[in-house]
Amino acid sequence: MTDEDFMRQALDQARRAGEAGEVPVGAVIVAGGRIIARAHNLCERLRDFTAHAEMQAFTAASEFLGGKFLDQCTLYVTLEPCPMCSGAAYWTRIGRIVYGARDQKRGGLDFHGKRDEGLLHPKTELVGGVLEEECAELLTSFFRSKRKN
Repeated sequence: MTDEDFMRQALDQARRAGEAGEVPVGAVIVAGGRIIARAHNLCERLRDFTAHAEMQAFTAASEFLGGKFLDQCTLYVTLEPCPMCSGAAYWTRIGRIVYGARDQKRGGLDFHGKRDEGLLHPKTELVGGVLEEECAELLTSFFRSKRKN
């Protein structure tokens, strides 16, 4: 499977979040070519500001693998991770992060097209903009509908 294929799986998770009234961000973690964790935002449901899709996925992947390091894994997430999630990614030593839409206001990884070296583990590969338009449109539509109501 390609980065686009895995990002589509993350988009499915984001849609589930949106349907539940959560900000539509989804994530999957892949190891050895197979998805080992699927997650989406749960902040509203859990009343927990730290329940971002990435945080949920890190926990599920670590549980699946039986350890806290995810250096052989790739995180696919529909929105550029915030500083909190970027910091957590650092500590997991995630091997690769692939994100869809850029977050100009709260993103923690990609500042004006330049990787922020302080928030990522030095060995983490970063790829941005995968299915960016589709990921961004999902978020834009969600917030547009919230403003109408």
